[in-house]
Amino acid sequence: MEYAKLCDSEYRFMQVVWEHAPIGSGQLVNLCEAKLGWKKSTTYTVLKKLTEKGYLRNDRAQVTVLVPRERAQREESAYFVERTFGGSLPHFLAAFLGDRKLSAQEAETIEAMIRAHREADGK
Repeated sequence: MEYAKLCDSEYRFMQVVWEHAPIGSGQLVNLCEAKLGWKKSTTYTVLKKLTEKGYLRNDRAQVTVLVPRERAQREESAYFVERTFGGSLPHFLAAFLGDRKLSAQEAETIEAMIRAHREADGK
């Protein structure tokens, strides 16, 4: 499946679903009213859109996730870096960090991630 970008309201909705799925659609309506301030019709409209996009399945009023949170986060992040920074991770990191200082633990974690993702010919 090709990735279908989520708008902000869809992403907030998916946060609720990821946290509670599998979930009955009636219970989802109640959660969206409490957490998002949505009416029943809004919840069902967004549920239908995300079912059509391939993120969710709504079978016999039972909503299940087809796209895990980690995949959506990965795709949304890649889209943002591409659109905003021309795909440049160094430019993204420079803008993200700004004047912020990293703790020793944060720097160590990021360095370990870089080592794990470095291309084979890198040192």
